[in-house]
Amino acid sequence: MRPGIAALLLFIAASPAETVRTVPVTGEGASYWTRWRGPSGQGMVEGTNYVDAWSNTENVKWRMTVPGDGHSSPIVWKDHLFLTTSREAGAKISMLAYNRHDGKLLWETNVPTTSGVEYKYEKNSHASATATTDGERVYASFGTHGLVAFDFTGKIVWHRKFGDLNNYMGSAGSPLLYKDRLFLYQDHQGSANLKSFVAAFDVKTGATKWWKDRVETTGWGTPVVITTGERDELIVSSQRKVYSYNPDTGDEFWTVRGNLFEVIPTPIAGHGFVFASSGRAGPTFAIRPGGSGDVTTSHVAWSSPRGSPFVPSSIIHGDLLYQINDMQSILTVFHAKTGELAYQERLGVAMKEGFSASPVAVGNLIYFTNDDGQTFVVEAGPTFKLRRVNELRARVLASPALVGGMWYWRTDTELLAIGK
Repeated sequence: MRPGIAALLLFIAASPAETVRTVPVTGEGASYWTRWRGPSGQGMVEGTNYVDAWSNTENVKWRMTVPGDGHSSPIVWKDHLFLTTSREAGAKISMLAYNRHDGKLLWETNVPTTSGVEYKYEKNSHASATATTDGERVYASFGTHGLVAFDFTGKIVWHRKFGDLNNYMGSAGSPLLYKDRLFLYQDHQGSANLKSFVAAFDVKTGATKWWKDRVETTGWGTPVVITTGERDELIVSSQRKVYSYNPDTGDEFWTVRGNLFEVIPTPIAGHGFVFASSGRAGPTFAIRPGGSGDVTTSHVAWSSPRGSPFVPSSIIHGDLLYQINDMQSILTVFHAKTGELAYQERLGVAMKEGFSASPVAVGNLIYFTNDDGQTFVVEAGPTFKLRRVNELRARVLASPALVGGMWYWRTDTELLAIGK
């Protein structure tokens, strides 16, 4: 066989796996941190000019007290850093805008609230969903108080109130930008005026592009859009099932059964699969997308029966899939293509619900941060190598944003910029 033909056949054989990926942020926004888990949608960071060592004083460029309470992660566009917060036990909610270079508060806009305040679990907050931006508007979900779009001066452009949410731990899922629309799903136990739903909204007006009622009663997840090379799919990993929807119409492509009752981690994609995890220590599925109907028996390439994360999302680096189980502080690393276990190690001490932030990867290092503000810096690879442990000495439940060589961390009281 001629080398050219062999190379072509190799490309054809490899291309399906290579083209299955989370749809990234493109254009100018790819230079910033415009959404939950960054431009890649799954915690991968471009560039290597980030420090890998810090403390609550070392490499801290600036710090600013953040008013109120919230666990949403920072997002960044150019000189602006955006953060949501809540006060008065959730009766007052707002969007904050900071200058990312010096931490100066640029503006704060309060959002009109509904008459009722949503119940939340003690570890949750009334400002847990991470905002997203397209450079023209900033979009944020505040659970019962609705979905809101702001311009860069702090003016509310539109505000959609859907009805009362009845989620026994409160709301947390973040909205997702895709083309000219914004996706949001809200699974809850239902109320007099609102069922569980997944929907798409026009970014300019907030008008509904499509809406699908759902039967699930509990969930705090964030959707992702993946591409298979042939079509894009909106993936919702939720109670009992993983769903794939047509992002243009909301029509259902496929489902996979087997998730547990509680689902928080955001799905990720790579090596030809969508990876979805559920439960406080439930299963993880490697799903081949592109199917139709119930594909549980035909499209699940491999699964791990237990040990998945409850809150943090997973991350892929190279050929490996990394997961931190926050029930026991156990790092589990799989070979992503086969599900073969590479290793398991404990990070710090065993703590129930001890990790909330999702990991990020910079170069050959992966960063796992627990709720006590300890960041475990682990070298990527099939064997465990702990580089160091960084100590912020503060409670940290939000994931960081990384832009231009700077780490932006939200603690329970402060916003910090960390860099050289």
